[in-house]
Amino acid sequence: MRSKSDTADISSVTTQSKIIVVKIGTSSLTDSNGIINREAVKKLCAEIAELKASGHDLLVVSSGAIAAGMPELGLGDDRSKVDMRTLQAAATVGQCSLMSVYREALAKHKLTAGQVLLVPLDFIVRTQYVHAAATLRRLLELGAVPIINENDAVADDEIRWGDNDRIAALVANLVDADLLVLLTDIAGVFTEDPRHSTDPSLIAEIINIDSKIDSQVGGPGTARGSGGMASKVTAARVASWSGVTVVIADAQRPRVLADSVEGKIGVGTIVHPRKTHFSARKLWIGFAVGSMGAIVVDDGARTALERHKSLLAVGVLEVIGDFDAGSPVEVRAEDGTVFAKGLCRHGSRELHDYAGQRSDVLPTGTPNVVIHANDLVVLPETDSSVAVTVDGIT
Repeated sequence: MRSKSDTADISSVTTQSKIIVVKIGTSSLTDSNGIINREAVKKLCAEIAELKASGHDLLVVSSGAIAAGMPELGLGDDRSKVDMRTLQAAATVGQCSLMSVYREALAKHKLTAGQVLLVPLDFIVRTQYVHAAATLRRLLELGAVPIINENDAVADDEIRWGDNDRIAALVANLVDADLLVLLTDIAGVFTEDPRHSTDPSLIAEIINIDSKIDSQVGGPGTARGSGGMASKVTAARVASWSGVTVVIADAQRPRVLADSVEGKIGVGTIVHPRKTHFSARKLWIGFAVGSMGAIVVDDGARTALERHKSLLAVGVLEVIGDFDAGSPVEVRAEDGTVFAKGLCRHGSRELHDYAGQRSDVLPTGTPNVVIHANDLVVLPETDSSVAVTVDGIT
């Protein structure tokens, strides 16, 4: 445990932040009917303008396009009742409305908005990663405020999984951000789910995100949203492993962005950055993409992988699930512990045939590498290092 007197270093670090990524969710941007809440956007943009005037650069990752588009098309407000293609159509309509509101709100502060739509390949394909980073940095140099969203119109997985929180974490890595602020409709991460508990306490600081914290957060908070606190905690984990400080806080809190930059205790939940950092590609493989299956390996293979070697067919004991070549998979030890993730170079059916075989007995021309070291992330162990809790905040 850390005392409040131990937190002075947090304030000094965040006060010096120059690049800040702000993510705001659907539930914080739209009303119960899915209509864009202009006052919420005005509040956010006023706080952005205040920080811009202090010399900081800000990027906004904004949800809300699908929710905003559905009522315009007469589709109601519950996205769970609408098919994928219709959601994509709604996104194209809602994105126009969303950007119009942002442009108007920022213009009142003499700021210019720039729309940027991203997909997963922008983070895992090197050329696209470099291009996206250069474009965002140039927008900042020109004084603009990038308004970033998933390209919902073409990215099926993002709509299905609601990955704007994770996209925000990867954007923070992309632009070498100092701070990521995840704005939501509750005050932060609590010791218990505040929607179902009568006496929750806010967790003001988290050193390492562990399984206990994962178990304390729930699913999406509203029918209009898709992330929920679990998605925010996952995003915080991704960002912390890229060296970025994270604040999870209530979008309606007065001066929430300024307090986040100052590292004010009680602003929300502050998640500290890890000392060891992963590259953007490793972050995506390890934390931001779901597993399509699993591979169980023997103890010798586990030792080799933990020494940053490639996984060979001879070390495979079992193949779980049905997946294609190139799919992300979990790597499990003999006791079932998931200790790594990687991109498998074989499909599951093919790998079933090769599992446990030495390279010299594999069919001619068959690659013996199952997961190359470059496509493998050994997952770090976490410990229970939750710091200060603040009682009475709901």
